[in-house]
Amino acid sequence: MSSPEKVSTSGVSYTTVDKSYFERRTLRRSAGVWGIWGLGVAAVISGDFSGWNGGIPTAGWGGLLVATVFVALMFFGLFYSIGEMSAAMPHTGGAYSFARASMGPWGGFVTGMAETIEYVMTTAVVVFFSAQYADSALKLLTGATLPPWLWWIILYAVFIGLNSLGASVGFRFAIIVSIISIAIIVFFGIVAVATSSVDFGSLLHAPAKGADSGFLPGGFTGILATLPFAIWFYLGIEELPLAAEESHNPTKDIPRGGLWALVTLMVTGAIVLFLNSAVLGAKGTGASLQPLLDGFQKMFGSNADGIVGILAIFALVGLLASLQGIMYAYGRNMYSLSRAGYYPKFLSLTGKNQTPWIALVVGGAIGFVFLFVAQYSGNTNAGNIVLNIAVWGAVISYLLQMTSFVLLRRNHPGAKRPYRSPWGSPGAIYAGLIALIAFVSLLFVPAYEPAVIAIAIVFLIGVALFALFGRKKLILSPEEEYALSGGAHGDPATEDIAALQHEVVLEAEQSGAKGE
Repeated sequence: MSSPEKVSTSGVSYTTVDKSYFERRTLRRSAGVWGIWGLGVAAVISGDFSGWNGGIPTAGWGGLLVATVFVALMFFGLFYSIGEMSAAMPHTGGAYSFARASMGPWGGFVTGMAETIEYVMTTAVVVFFSAQYADSALKLLTGATLPPWLWWIILYAVFIGLNSLGASVGFRFAIIVSIISIAIIVFFGIVAVATSSVDFGSLLHAPAKGADSGFLPGGFTGILATLPFAIWFYLGIEELPLAAEESHNPTKDIPRGGLWALVTLMVTGAIVLFLNSAVLGAKGTGASLQPLLDGFQKMFGSNADGIVGILAIFALVGLLASLQGIMYAYGRNMYSLSRAGYYPKFLSLTGKNQTPWIALVVGGAIGFVFLFVAQYSGNTNAGNIVLNIAVWGAVISYLLQMTSFVLLRRNHPGAKRPYRSPWGSPGAIYAGLIALIAFVSLLFVPAYEPAVIAIAIVFLIGVALFALFGRKKLILSPEEEYALSGGAHGDPATEDIAALQHEVVLEAEQSGAKGE
């Protein structure tokens, strides 16, 4: 390519780059439909092991059940919609890409940043709960324990290393650990029924000291307060479009593999919601940091520490599955935003295994700092605080993605859509409405105030930095070319992205953009 060209539009400026820029930011296609299924299940299934039960003390088991039903339907609408958009835009940007095409660069940046917060904080939550399970297993088997911060360092180091080995390794690992995790949950259900440990009447007992008993002890407001914990059953499934440039056939594999993953997670989520809760009772479940492990311990008794310790190790696999899957997500999210120039460009450099290892390290460092501050600043439950930050980032992203779907359907009815959502715009509107309700409910629950303040500060800093610096340094990445060309360009599998940049510049100038 000759000397760099520039074009400005919508308050941002783009600079063309040569082929070497993209060659140093190359991903490798490694996944088929089962790899996508494994990644989807792996990213989410830790929600069945810890975190989901935090809503019971406020809303009771019945409140969590009602919230979970609404949220499950929301995720069908959500995934059908992102399945359609990802098939039309088969590049790594995911939510940022969808919003960029429908709402311009500012909408794309805000949506992408919301997903960064979601995935970095979700990884931190999984690290937190994985450390709880790992320390419990170590104590049961050896009597020794380690401080939480040391477990966090170990877990981040191991899984940043695993995710840096290459996408093919990550996808195979995801399939294996997903199968093991599902087996553990199914085994729990069989043991619970076979040992007559299930007491459904205990689900209606008072969920906390001083609380009322009954199906909905927290009433309608309790249901609203527990929406983030219901979302935790499925949060992360929406990451699958981020695998578009590493999937052999993204237009088919992502919608198909993602739908099967969602159905799988609904089955495993129902097992723990009904049977795990019925083993421990509403009060015991709501107070537990490791409900599945506590359920095993109750069923096998206090004299079976060795057995429970071994089961704790297997249960830990479910958490580690999500640690690998959700870490993959923040790495690819930061990679795509960096490749386009929204984030510092060095974050999108890939190593010899064609993975964005720098983004993985930086995202891990940020998550560790948030965990450390939450844990050692006097808070009683650092996991729930970081969980709420993750969920708030997620619901913002969900709302903006569903808005993008409706806008794209309305403004670009003739665009190529290899897969179409069977629920269409009504499904996207429903999903967006539930996300909006969850977003608003977080604002009015005092316990969530630290999470709301934290994420608001991060957003303000991010938008300010982009307005001052980033918006003048954007690159015509596949996501940006798709948006600027109205969908004519942007599939990295079939087009030479670097060679098309001059054409995009001319098209943008002819459509009213002012060249520099």
